[in-house]
Amino acid sequence: MGYTILSASKFTSKLKATVHASGKLGFSEVTAKELGFDDVSSHFVQFAQDDEDPTLLYLINSTADNEDSFRVCKAGTYYYINAKLMFDALGVDYSGKTIIYDMIKAQDGGGNVYKMIKRELERTKKE
Repeated sequence: MGYTILSASKFTSKLKATVHASGKLGFSEVTAKELGFDDVSSHFVQFAQDDEDPTLLYLINSTADNEDSFRVCKAGTYYYINAKLMFDALGVDYSGKTIIYDMIKAQDGGGNVYKMIKRELERTKKE
């Protein structure tokens, strides 16, 4: 009989990314670490849209700099992608709502593809 220990350290925090009111896609510290964003000079991502559910996106983690890639940027300890034009084209209401993508490693992506499941919350008004 064989078995594999499931490490609790892999299940302590959700991977997620949040679309800010500026249209930038920001990554939580845990997510940035999981995606290996420690060297932003050589880090890029691509996005794919699901053929059956256009609200479902996939993030493809890459080091390839090409016309289909977004460069990962860093400000202090914060990692983000300038994806405003993409979210505008997809009709994502990031200025009126808080948009969070929960990320799950895709089974068939070779370890570099993450399914991005969208959640929408009402944006809190600052007084």
